[in-house]
Amino acid sequence: MPAGIAVSLEDSTLRPNTTGSTMADIGATIGGYKIRSLLQTGQTSQVFEVVEPTSNRHFAMKILLPEFSSSKAHRGPLFHEAEIGSKLRHANVINIVRVSRSLETPHFVMEYFSAGSIRKRLQSKDPKDKEFLKDHARKIFKQAGTGLAYMNSSNYVHCDVKPDNILVNALGETKIIDFAISKRVQSGFLARLMRKRDKPEGTASYMSPEQIKCELLDARSDVYSFGCAMYEVVTFRPPFRGNSVSDLFRKHLSEKASPPSVYNPDVTDEFGAIVVKMLAKNPADRHKNLLEAMMDLRKIKSVFKSRQDPEEDNHGM
Repeated sequence: MPAGIAVSLEDSTLRPNTTGSTMADIGATIGGYKIRSLLQTGQTSQVFEVVEPTSNRHFAMKILLPEFSSSKAHRGPLFHEAEIGSKLRHANVINIVRVSRSLETPHFVMEYFSAGSIRKRLQSKDPKDKEFLKDHARKIFKQAGTGLAYMNSSNYVHCDVKPDNILVNALGETKIIDFAISKRVQSGFLARLMRKRDKPEGTASYMSPEQIKCELLDARSDVYSFGCAMYEVVTFRPPFRGNSVSDLFRKHLSEKASPPSVYNPDVTDEFGAIVVKMLAKNPADRHKNLLEAMMDLRKIKSVFKSRQDPEEDNHGM
């Protein structure tokens, strides 16, 4: 991986725990919350289901692993994510309710949403998961796109939109998670003059051209990344594949995406046209924001040729 790239080709912030090691015992109390079960383990943190004893309400707690609890390099992103998430209040964005800057157990508490990520269903060997994504694709796109549109309207760019960071429950209800590298929108001559040429951050398969080039980002960067995620949901592959991060970046910067129907003939041309527009190399050629993209999605009859989308998914965007 080239120096300065923050993540790999396909990076999931949280992964199922396979080591058996945890930083907290089930039944222990941290910050006034009782640990109930381990949900996910990442490279530097874990997420637990917890219960608030006074109300018996269930929440989720993201906490740094012990070896990183005193590291500024790891505490910073955790609190950055918590700071942004605590400012966002939307039905399709995970709600962060409390932050602890404890030296021993730095963590934040968020709403508990009993759901797995889209990535989990994409990787599943169970044919029912593929059918689930087909049945609920439009609803998922509508809700995730609406949540991201709200985040953008709140002056933030998510910067890491991907199937891993979109949770979907059994009803197709959707929430956006993980604001660890999200950024406030900056614009104008002064912003361009004062900005630092940071190293690229994100997940290579979903990064916009301007994100790769470390340019100032706005809502259109999330439009591109969400377009990549939508493409993968309907084709079970991202729009670009490469043998290395550099190869992927080259394709994001210069290679036009094939219509989704090339990989899944069941995808309608109307839907494919929306996604291809979202994946335009020049931000000016994309939808100007996700609300505009969702309005285009509302106009089409269906995502797949083989089925008519439920009536309730065609309205209210």
